[in-house]
Amino acid sequence: MGMMKSGMEETEAAATSMSPYEVVQHLTSCNAVVVFSSSECCMSTVAKRLLFSLGVGPAVVELDHHAAGPAIHALLYQLAGGTHQPLPAVFVGGKFLGGVQTLMATHINGTLIPLLKQAGALWL
Repeated sequence: MGMMKSGMEETEAAATSMSPYEVVQHLTSCNAVVVFSSSECCMSTVAKRLLFSLGVGPAVVELDHHAAGPAIHALLYQLAGGTHQPLPAVFVGGKFLGGVQTLMATHINGTLIPLLKQAGALWL
């Protein structure tokens, strides 16, 4: 009897045949919220804790443990404008929201919860 693979395992297995862009596109189109992170990054921990505290279960991709991690990291650097640290990279509703500063700013100004609801990440 074969074991079922999780979505992340399937994506990681497919990462060898997919471009970094295709991996990011696939993950962000199949999940309401995705956080590309590094397990050693304190700002990534802040972003994940905020989302979990709001009741959101984001798909978390730890790039330092992902087969295509370095290539995805380079792509996220380009998305972030190439001028600052791209991790964490938060996607909501298939769109790049930004890093921890943008996530915190949208939370403080009250636009994060409606955005999460619109993406289907929150129901209340």
